[in-house]
Amino acid sequence: MHNGAPEVFSTDMPALSRSIAHLDMDAFFASVELLRYPQLRGQPVVVGGRRASASTAGQAFPSLRDYVGRGVITTATYEARAFGVHSGMGLMKAAQLAPDALLLPADFESYRHYSRLFKAAVREIAPKVEDRGIDEIYLDLTALNPDGTADGARRVALRLQQAVTDATGLSCSVGVAPNKLLAKLCSDLDKPAGITVVTAADIPARIWPLPARRINGIGPKAAARLESLGIVTIGELAAADPAWLQDRFGERYGVWLHRAANGEDERPVVTESEPKSVSRETTFERDLHPRLDKSDLSQHFTRLCEQLAADLARKGYVGKTVGLKLRFDNFHTVTRDQTLAAPTGDAAVIRRAAGECARRVPLERRIRLLGVRISALSRRDAIPEHTPPPAQAELFV
Repeated sequence: MHNGAPEVFSTDMPALSRSIAHLDMDAFFASVELLRYPQLRGQPVVVGGRRASASTAGQAFPSLRDYVGRGVITTATYEARAFGVHSGMGLMKAAQLAPDALLLPADFESYRHYSRLFKAAVREIAPKVEDRGIDEIYLDLTALNPDGTADGARRVALRLQQAVTDATGLSCSVGVAPNKLLAKLCSDLDKPAGITVVTAADIPARIWPLPARRINGIGPKAAARLESLGIVTIGELAAADPAWLQDRFGERYGVWLHRAANGEDERPVVTESEPKSVSRETTFERDLHPRLDKSDLSQHFTRLCEQLAADLARKGYVGKTVGLKLRFDNFHTVTRDQTLAAPTGDAAVIRRAAGECARRVPLERRIRLLGVRISALSRRDAIPEHTPPPAQAELFV
């Protein structure tokens, strides 16, 4: 078992061998909504549900107690989280926990706008950025903290926070550590608007007391298995015999569990990576019948393809393989793919290909979720100019 700090580094070594940061926007979607509705600050607010529930300034905002449907929470203010609601929770269940919480619809175009703003502001200070999603990024700050001190890392993090606030009016939390795994853990320790710097010497006091499930890469099933084996904290996992872990979790994952718990992670900050696919999907407020609700389904389908084409254009890609995803009312999910003769970013071509995929699926049940994906991506500027003629196709026949 571990009973002390890791091996003490000599005094002439920097506290941070690398200065790797994880910047995470605070309750991002909800915070963007509070820019629009500042009168809701300090109140429990959840974001989710359909756009039709939106309120405008001066009107009453709907509360969760009035919600009927099966939407899920995309995010919630910290005041709402105090009641136990969280991202991914069904709105009906959240209504039982926080019936007076206010409900706002998601506005992803606005969230993407603020995402681009905060990332541009960060890149002005720290250009080595790894984009990990709409509201989080990794940064390599080593060159900005050449002495590798915790104080130096904190000063850079403060500059980043101020730049994000100046550009967006929003707050973020920053964790700085020797690697990505620890940095992500740290960014969540002092939310909101927190800065946490952890060196290798800080691991026993700051990291080991945390639940093992807090490590990114330990999912609910692995966490439950660890708990059944008597391992609850990261420190207990770090103290476990590596061979024992490999026997129970397999060689590869067992080795990773032990290394992660001991704060070991050599992954670089990847500033440029090619996406494998781009997708759009929607879960309907009510299950739609392939024949009786054909018009509604077709409209949703067309909108998804248009949104997907817009995403491709914004990112500068075209794709060759179009995929369709359908989830039925019994939660059975099917996918179908079709590879085109040439890459495309055209909404009508994507729609036609996805429609052909749908013809290969028995449409005998109501549909809960519809999604469209495009993969086998290429840079748009690397493909000769050629747009196939648009071809319309009915999705459901």
